[in-house]
Order: sequence, then C-alpha cells, then structure tokens
Amino acid sequence: MEEAEISWIEQSDVTPVLAAYPLLEELGIRGGSGLRFPAVRHEHLRTLRFESGGLPGEVVRGVAGSELPALEHLDIWLGVSEYGGDATVADLAPFLTGGGFPALRHLGLRNSEIQDEIATAVASAPVVAQLTSLDLSMGVLTDEGMIALLDGQPLTHLTKLDLHHNYVTEPVAERVRAALEPSGVEVDLSEPGDTWEHEGVVHRYTAVAE
Repeated sequence: MEEAEISWIEQSDVTPVLAAYPLLEELGIRGGSGLRFPAVRHEHLRTLRFESGGLPGEVVRGVAGSELPALEHLDIWLGVSEYGGDATVADLAPFLTGGGFPALRHLGLRNSEIQDEIATAVASAPVVAQLTSLDLSMGVLTDEGMIALLDGQPLTHLTKLDLHHNYVTEPVAERVRAALEPSGVEVDLSEPGDTWEHEGVVHRYTAVAE
C-alpha cells in the first residue's frame, strides 16, 4: 500500500537538480513528505509542477521567493493539512500579485481543501491578466468560491478554465458556462465531487490526499 499512495513518497531538497542542470526546462516533483524547495534562481526553467496530497507551506514560500524569469507553466497541488498541506492564501500572494514570474501563462493552484479561499483571492489577482489558462481543479470548490471568481475580474481572455472535480451546483455551473463559453473560453466543470454526511456534517474531499 505504501508504494501506491502519493503521500508515502519521501522527498528531500530538490533544488540541487536545478543547480546541476542550468539549461533544464521542465521539473516535476511528486510527493510532499520531507520535500524542501528553498528559493533559487534558474534562467531556463519553463515548467514547474508539484503533485502532492499535502504540500508544505515552506515549499510554496520557497517557490514564491524564487527567481524564474522563463517560467511559463506553474502547477501546484496543495493537498490537505492532514498530510502536511499547510500552505495558506497568504503564502500564495507572491504568485497572485504578478510581476514575480513575468513569462507565466498558466497557473494551477489545485487539489486544495481551501479552494474557495483561493478562488476568492484569484478573483482580484493581478496575475490573471497575463494568463492564458487557469486551473483551480481537484479541490473543494463550492458555489461560494465559484461565485466570487465569477463576480471578480473578467476571465474572457483565457483559453481554458479548468474546474474539474468540484462541488459547484448546476445552476452556478450554468452561470459560469453562460458567462465564459460565448467568448471562446473552454470551461471544464466535469467530475462533480462526492460528499459524505456524518452526524449532520457534510464532508467534501480533494481529488488526491493520501
């Protein structure tokens, strides 16, 4: 079982890879246990991806403090606190303010139990204007976060908005499609998440945790 679950993957400081390969253009890391990513500078990295059931906030802050002038594609699975995913919206602020990664065209802030808070922050984030695609999928996104995103800044310049695996009701989903699809935005609202109710409490889950 420990060989099949993402949160059992043991990691370490992965930034020596970037130091060893100064011309590297793509780096993907899976698993968050023991992972470290102190702030670095790398001139040629274009794609950076973290797949985790729980990404430490320290890692998020390290990425946010890095100088990656060529970075075009940033994809982060934040995960849940139970498996070490303790990043906050404040940790994401450097990604959202814009300017830190001037070449960024795709931003994925995914698989989070605080997806509503993230969507609300993204709604007014300056970085959105420079993006061609935005991915807030795989998390606990509900009507609250979706309405905040929809009522925020225009998203009609995007080519794709990925929201798959969500907890958005169909009336709100239809509102999203009506607002964006006529402008040519590809909207993915597939895979509605399953809820579980126990003693009157409704539980919702990210797509990937353990």
